[in-house]
Amino acid sequence: MSPAATPYETVIGLEVHAQLSTRSKMFCGCPTTFGARPNTQTCPVCLGLPGVLPVVNRRAVEFGIRTALAFGCRVNEACRFARKHYYYPDMPKNYQISQYEEPLAEDGFLEIDIEGGARSIGIQRLHLEEDVGKLLHEGTLETAQASLVDFNRSGVALMETVSRPELSSPEEAAAYLRAFRAVLVFLGVCDGNMEEGSLRCDANVSIRPRGSAKLGTKVEIKNLNSFRNVQRALEFEVRRQAQALDAGERIAQETRLWEAERGYTRSMRSKEFAHDYRYFPEPDLVPLQIDRRWVEEIRAGLPELPRAWRQRVVAQYGLPPYDAEVLTQSRALVDYYEAALREWAPASGTAADRPKVLSNWIMSELLRVLPGDDEQAVRGSPIPPRHLVGLLRLIENSTISGKIAKDVFQKMFDSGQDAPTIVERDGLTQVADEGALGQVIDSVMAANSKAIEDYRRGKKEAKGALVGQVMKATRGKANPALVNRLLEDKLSQT
Repeated sequence: MSPAATPYETVIGLEVHAQLSTRSKMFCGCPTTFGARPNTQTCPVCLGLPGVLPVVNRRAVEFGIRTALAFGCRVNEACRFARKHYYYPDMPKNYQISQYEEPLAEDGFLEIDIEGGARSIGIQRLHLEEDVGKLLHEGTLETAQASLVDFNRSGVALMETVSRPELSSPEEAAAYLRAFRAVLVFLGVCDGNMEEGSLRCDANVSIRPRGSAKLGTKVEIKNLNSFRNVQRALEFEVRRQAQALDAGERIAQETRLWEAERGYTRSMRSKEFAHDYRYFPEPDLVPLQIDRRWVEEIRAGLPELPRAWRQRVVAQYGLPPYDAEVLTQSRALVDYYEAALREWAPASGTAADRPKVLSNWIMSELLRVLPGDDEQAVRGSPIPPRHLVGLLRLIENSTISGKIAKDVFQKMFDSGQDAPTIVERDGLTQVADEGALGQVIDSVMAANSKAIEDYRRGKKEAKGALVGQVMKATRGKANPALVNRLLEDKLSQT
């Protein structure tokens, strides 16, 4: 059933939590390296031991301002940290230093591309806080024999950005999160690694009768860590709420967990209200006064953002929107593409094809062999942009065929050598001598009289079979265009 055919409207807001790429934690000097041995990156400050005093990480504030400006938010001249009280086993202090009534920034927006056009989704607020620890359960959550806690993550600088409830479908929510991640990665404030928990979100979803102005009862789905899980969890929750309302049931305001393997949400706890957290100003931290000159310096250093980059390369190079979308999933990938394009500067009438040829090779070959598309994987590629361009030049000047080029590409990746070195060493230069190819074609035609007869009867695919035999006889080294022309000439003479 299409959304318009249902009697309900869906209303979604996302709370996105991003671990900031600072070398130390939000309020202490502990390192933030992912994957360190459990409980080895802690100190009295991030463990909340008596008598300690937190100190604000200036770099985290800078990253927060950087992000706020990219989203068009108003950076407040003053902001204040607050204590948010609650008990969880992974929170060593039993309170979290966050921001409440006086956040770092407010009133921004994020433009997302969806089917049928673009939408601007409002951003209500952006604030800084500290992350909590991590629980590790032995067995499933329901049958766990023991739960272990790792406090390495507690105190890591965390940025929470709250959208307005303006998303109207699970698909839009996934699109929002993709666009959000791309901006953060471009800014260099977060690595966007959802598998490691660097980026995760809580989704607030409700439904209401179509045309109603009153919001329905809000349900929160916690800790969604992939685009697919965000969409699947919201799709399930929308169905669940619609079925409940159709049955005359009341929707409970609660927090639910998404069971990805089982494909459903389940109740975790009743949803807290702000007063349940007993917020009060953090007594150990003075309010922050944000220097406007500092804000403008940060604004001046903002890079071209993903959506603007996509629009530019589509208009300037004729790159398909899909290619531009793939490339902007990583800042390093965009840098790689642009470096290769500069290296392969247009020099002939056929150069208009180069931007698309380059994106094809990056998407189909480079991303196939790299261990991932994140910053580290792309920047550490054994095939730098100039080596990829060197390979494409050999195809362009007919030194090697496209088929041979793929074999050369793999050898480049395995050895780190450039394409000309490999082609010369392995004798892979394309055969383009008309006399030599003519002799091979004569031999192939003599051995395939049936294919020639089929061609005369109008079976055009017979020619393709003959071309394949010539390529096989030359071990793929023959120039395909030349083979086709010579074969066409000979077939017309028989």
